[in-house]
Order: sequence, then structure tokens, then C-alpha cells
Amino acid sequence: MKVIRRHPRREIHIEGPMTVRALLEHLDIVPETVLVIRDSDLLTRDQRLEADDTVELRPVISGG
Repeated sequence: MKVIRRHPRREIHIEGPMTVRALLEHLDIVPETVLVIRDSDLLTRDQRLEADDTVELRPVISGG
């Protein structure tokens, strides 16, 4: 699957299928720090990602 990361932008190719949780563990990313998006849909940690999926990881930014 293709994984697009932001700040800085880069693309990573990872063998699938796997869950969102497994993807984040594989990339050593704390789940609370990113949003995982596929086709404009926000994914939960237990959702399955297929080998041909493209997902985007957007950092969570808080502030007022």
C-alpha cells in the first residue's frame, strides 16, 4: 500500500494487508498523533487496509 506522510511530505510503500493499528506500529507512530485517511474517510485503528490502498497520515494539531 502507499502511505503518504505530511510535514515533510513523503511516500512510503508497505506490504499489506494490515490494520491501521499494525500500520502505525510498523511505522513507530503513536496513534494519537495522526489521523489516518483513505478516500476522504477517517479510519479507526481496527479497520483493515488492503495492499492496493492509498492512505494519508495527517498530524494532529491542537491549539486555539
